[in-house]
Amino acid sequence: MTAAASFVNNILTPRRPISRGIRLGVGGLISGGILLGWCIVTYGGLCDPLFMPAPHRVVLAFWQSLLDGSLLRNTLASLLVINAGFFLSSLVAIPLGILMGSFRVVAAGLEPIVNFTRYLPVTSMIPLLILWIGIGFEEKVAVIFIGTFFQQIVMIADVSAQVPAELFNASYTLGASRRQVVTRVLLPATLPGIMDTLRVTMGWAWTYLVVAELVASSSGLGYMSMQAMRGLHADFIFVAILVIGFLGLCTDQIFKWIKVRFLPWAEQR
Repeated sequence: MTAAASFVNNILTPRRPISRGIRLGVGGLISGGILLGWCIVTYGGLCDPLFMPAPHRVVLAFWQSLLDGSLLRNTLASLLVINAGFFLSSLVAIPLGILMGSFRVVAAGLEPIVNFTRYLPVTSMIPLLILWIGIGFEEKVAVIFIGTFFQQIVMIADVSAQVPAELFNASYTLGASRRQVVTRVLLPATLPGIMDTLRVTMGWAWTYLVVAELVASSSGLGYMSMQAMRGLHADFIFVAILVIGFLGLCTDQIFKWIKVRFLPWAEQR
């Protein structure tokens, strides 16, 4: 088998590890292709610059919003809201999800309510939340909480329910108590899946944040996009979108780092 054939066979084999160089090269190639397509469309005059700004206009808008302080101010406002909402949601959903996936009596009590509520669109609740708690920080935190909590609890319950029964049986056979089984078997076995759930639902939290900030808000990246839309400044909308994507990528990498650093047994599952 030639080197080229061996290389192709290696990268096309499911779940076979690839080198860091190949991973970075493929990611750079796809990202460069998207940037090239953007340049061709905008600089080639294939679309109206009012709706699709050229890359250099987005860079200038980024620099301008950075100098006048609006980008930093709105970014900090969004980070404060999303971290508060996501933290409160995770704080409640993680223990309830583990209990719901492990104890049938808890599942019997919570499943009907959770499965009903998680299908309700969060956007339909925004008018009610405004009536109950008004417009401001609390209302946006509530939108993120409701949007992520019910998804988190179902996903974490599923992670908890998939812990192999053999682990429990072996623990009881070796004389472990019920408390030891929960703290030394169930919790360590569910933590990697919980970390994956937090990674996924953090992306949803960003979506709900923008939705909350588009409605009667005075700060945040969603508000910044809405203000730019009213002035037909598509370049500033691109700035807000790219900043949200960058912050989302950063939080994703943080969750990955935490999983590798503090849950070394995760790769062995």
